[in-house]
Amino acid sequence: MSIKEAILAKANQLGFPLVGVAAPDPPEHISTYQRWIEQGYHGEMAYLATDRALTRRANPREILPGCRTILVLGAPYPIPKPVKGKRTPAEKLSGRVASYAWGADYHDVLLKHLAELAQFIVTSTPPGTTSRWYTDTGPILERDLAQRAGLGWVGKNTCLIHPRMGSYFFLAEIFLDIDLEPDEPFTKDFCGKCRRCIDACPTGCILPERALDARRCISYLTIELKGTIPVELRPFMDDWIFGCDVCQQVCPWNVRFASRSGVSMFTPRLGVPTPNLITEMDLSLAAFNEKFRGSPIKRAKRRGYLRNVAVALGNAQAESANGVLQRIIKLDPEPLVRSHAAWALGQIGGAGSQEALREALAREAVQEVAAEIHSALTHLSRIQ
Repeated sequence: MSIKEAILAKANQLGFPLVGVAAPDPPEHISTYQRWIEQGYHGEMAYLATDRALTRRANPREILPGCRTILVLGAPYPIPKPVKGKRTPAEKLSGRVASYAWGADYHDVLLKHLAELAQFIVTSTPPGTTSRWYTDTGPILERDLAQRAGLGWVGKNTCLIHPRMGSYFFLAEIFLDIDLEPDEPFTKDFCGKCRRCIDACPTGCILPERALDARRCISYLTIELKGTIPVELRPFMDDWIFGCDVCQQVCPWNVRFASRSGVSMFTPRLGVPTPNLITEMDLSLAAFNEKFRGSPIKRAKRRGYLRNVAVALGNAQAESANGVLQRIIKLDPEPLVRSHAAWALGQIGGAGSQEALREALAREAVQEVAAEIHSALTHLSRIQ
């Protein structure tokens, strides 16, 4: 067995069924990425646009001096059921979480496996081999590298798609200063004329050139955006409270061809994939931290998560949520949560909603929250 074959076998053993080797040459699509940044499509993710980040993305050798090989790996996560029509009002009281976040935080899980694989490589190669590894943690055009390493093609929804595994997998990379034979790049584009992801996107965020307007993407709105969700986009978020899987759920390569068999490192946690929205609104800071310890959802923090839950409740328009929303606008310590709860209450209406909003407005000291309460009252006066 050659060194490369031994490395690939070890990677498979560690839970990476997709493995490929690429040379550390400048990415083919770096100019597309730079235009994407210049047009502001990255939103508030300023870390993507720093000079250092752009320089390192344009030249992978900047990341590891002496780099001669990049090992690109894919690790699957759970595949949700395909979309089948609209959800009932009762079903919408269960929020939806993107399937990559159903289990443990992929950073914690994959970095351990990458460290073990890197150690295996160091001990299996001549003395002095150095490495550096990442999984969504470094300034790398991961999908560009993955395509070059033969792992798939970049779909119209910007996800990397493998013809037998679909797109439900994480990417990771190990930079090495040793020579391994590069794999053939994946040159075919099997999206063809299909537009299912584009047509299904609730907010219309999918752009030409295999890019997204992150500012409109539900995943961005529920995770990366730290402040107020634009009012005009809230109704399109439906019941998504952390991330979004819509463009992947409708993709034929996931619906028809992706295998749902096999063992994943990311077993779903009880109560995470479809939590009860009303129950979630009552999470204290301590309860939130306990429930989501070691979960990607912790990134949103309690205020961001409950902001998202409030929007989902407003979209569900279930009067059974009135009680908890009225408590939130009176008692929650986070202005961001109170403001979005006020919007939700304005969407739902029902017994006592106007009175609760007026009482909250009378004592609200934060101007932005007061504005949301006033807008909710105005909306209710029109529909009731």
